[in-house]
Amino acid sequence: MNGAEVAALIAAGAFAVLVIFTVIVLLKVSRLLDAASATIRETGETVIPLLTELTETTKSTNKQLEKIDVITDNVVDATSNLSSLISSFTTTIGGPLMRVGEIVRSVSGLIGKKK
Repeated sequence: MNGAEVAALIAAGAFAVLVIFTVIVLLKVSRLLDAASATIRETGETVIPLLTELTETTKSTNKQLEKIDVITDNVVDATSNLSSLISSFTTTIGGPLMRVGEIVRSVSGLIGKKK
């Protein structure tokens, strides 16, 4: 065996070791991809029912918010009507009551002056 043959055997052995390590790494990567694929599949199976429930909850919440909007509109209308009623009451009754108060004050002032 000359030096070239020994070098060729060493190179062949090194190449064989390299191939073995590459195969081992590829097997581990393959297992990792299989596990990741299974995890993604399980996650998809779990997320779909959750999204369905979330959609139903959102629809229900929107219906409740629509009811609250109607109630709020009714409260605004009632407040406006009450404000108009108070304004009307003040205009109708308040003016004459102020005059009666002025008359009472004038009469009490006149009575106080006579004493």
